[in-house]
Amino acid sequence: MKHLTICLLLASSLRLMAGEDITTPPGYKLVWHDEFETSQTNGKPTLPDNSLWQYETGNHGWGNNEIQNYIPGVRGKDTCARVVDGVLEITAKKVKDEVLSVRMNSTESWKYGYFEARLKLPKGKGTWPAFWMLPREFKQWPLDGEIDIMEEVGYRPNWIVSSIHCQKYNHAIGTQKNNEIYIDTAEDEFHVYAVEWTEDFIKGYVDGKCYFTFTNDRQGDKGTWPFNVPFYIKLNLAWGGNWGGAEGIDETALPAIYKIDYVRVFQKTN
Repeated sequence: MKHLTICLLLASSLRLMAGEDITTPPGYKLVWHDEFETSQTNGKPTLPDNSLWQYETGNHGWGNNEIQNYIPGVRGKDTCARVVDGVLEITAKKVKDEVLSVRMNSTESWKYGYFEARLKLPKGKGTWPAFWMLPREFKQWPLDGEIDIMEEVGYRPNWIVSSIHCQKYNHAIGTQKNNEIYIDTAEDEFHVYAVEWTEDFIKGYVDGKCYFTFTNDRQGDKGTWPFNVPFYIKLNLAWGGNWGGAEGIDETALPAIYKIDYVRVFQKTN
């Protein structure tokens, strides 16, 4: 019993020590995170924790005429999602006549919070990495809403976009609400991308700097504010498509690697 107590105290101390490295936004507390610290076993690729993530699969264009075929992390000898030295790597790669990649979805969802990830973006014309959110009870786009925390397309390297989509404001009708910021080392270094989502506003950040704000109009209209239900986190690396391939693709850029150091979710303490 004494040995068990010591072990439990040690485990608690280790968790506290790890938590000291996590900067919490004022007024928030950490409620979920993945630091991608799983170690490799038996010489096999280390996959993301399937209790935290699930995969969306297929090659049906995903509403944007995208070229890639999303696989569930691994298909045969091809691995497109693996943890390496504490970093999740999502890889888009050419295999025979198709491009394989990954689209991951958190198994949990949240209503409001501060959502952040530390990311290093891939290079090459045709790449389209994203860190974004869709509602848990998603049925219809754009009515149900979409929150894009970070998007970048390879033909405009280092231009970071944060946006929202809903029935009244979306790119299909040219009314989307977004903003962009130039981060000259986005493809060479890790940066922290975040969104703060409350009942009053949605704000996009890079390295703590707010550069996008969308405010709730308080009309009680789902067409302008569908952001009052739980949303999932999504990570994916698309190839080509209406935006990613708008200026063509360069297959010499493959394999392209999208690196994720961590993903964290904070919610207000009250």
